[in-house]
Amino acid sequence: MKIRHRMIVLDAADIDAVSAFWAALLGGTVEPGERWHNIWVDGTWQLGVQLAPGHVPPVWPDGAPQQIHLDFYVDDFDEAHEQVIALGGRLLKAAEDREAVYGVQVYADPAGHPFCLCWLPAATPS
Repeated sequence: MKIRHRMIVLDAADIDAVSAFWAALLGGTVEPGERWHNIWVDGTWQLGVQLAPGHVPPVWPDGAPQQIHLDFYVDDFDEAHEQVIALGGRLLKAAEDREAVYGVQVYADPAGHPFCLCWLPAATPS
């Protein structure tokens, strides 16, 4: 499968605070949305912050597990889906509308770590 873009996504109850922290630390800027913020550094999309109202902060090393996932933007979604399943991944949540211009499906790797396969119409995520 050809992955067009890889992205680390942080869950947060306060996406404004978390986005501002990471943008400042990385020397970037925040592109805000209602439930999602993008962190841009030197014109490149680096980090996503997703609203998770019930987020419980991880306690390292012996508390609530760490909460992070990866998003993979692919050119051929069907091919990527088939490859994930063939490699032992499993579908956790199907996209609401596979015909939509933008979409996401949530999967888990064999150990249960969640990640998303995503599609966009343009070559560059926005």
